[in-house]
Formats: sequence, structure tokens, C-alpha cells
Amino acid sequence: MSDLLEVNKQDVVNEIQHLFETYETALINKDVEVLDNTFWDSEHTIRYAMHENGYGFDEIHQHRVSRKKGPGIKEERRRLEILTLGDRFATVNLEFKIRGTEDIGRQTQTWVKFPTTGWKVVTAHVSTMEKHPRW
Repeated sequence: MSDLLEVNKQDVVNEIQHLFETYETALINKDVEVLDNTFWDSEHTIRYAMHENGYGFDEIHQHRVSRKKGPGIKEERRRLEILTLGDRFATVNLEFKIRGTEDIGRQTQTWVKFPTTGWKVVTAHVSTMEKHPRW
């Protein structure tokens, strides 16, 4: 029996991409219900963002409630990478241009498929870096 997991099975990639796009739309519209439903309801969930260190679902929820509605810092997507391993683990990495600057933003999500609640983000991170001369 092999312990290797199937990489990027197309139906799993498609499912994760759909969930990611739904999350991105919910960010713009400040749809707290969808945003909350995307994340694992656990004290172990972590979300690092531009102005947030969310430790646990409750802290992440409080930030969602307080943030403004609107497009946020993302002006233009530059690269989206989805990696799935088997049918229960995935990562999403997005590189984007920061609105009104030449700086680059990076977003990472780690997804796990739970038996009773389905796909949930267990960790997430958003950061920026100055534009490198070769970009």
C-alpha cells in the first residue's frame, strides 16, 4: 500500500478554487456568515492579516465584524496557486498587487476537509513586500 497522496486531482482543485472565490467575494461584500463558515470553528485556527493576529475562531470573527466593507487592499491578481494532496488537504497561495502602490501582497490559506463540516481554512496569512526591481 502506497502512502503517496494524489496531487492536484482536478475535481478537488475545482472545489477549492470555488470555495476560495466564494471567500474572496464575501470579503468584498463583508458577508460575515460566509467568512465565518469558511474557517474552522476552533481555538486552534489562526489568521494573520495586515492589521490582525487572530488566534482562534472567536478573535477572527470579531475582526470580521469590525472591518469595513469594500475591495480591501487587492488591486490586481498576479498569480494563484492551488495545491491539493489527496481529497482532504489543500493550500491556496495568491500573489497580488496592493491597491495604490507597486507593492506585492501575498495570501496563503491552508484547507482541511473535516468529516462533518467539510472544507475549512485552518490557517491563513496575508502580508506585503516592496516591489522587487525584476517585477
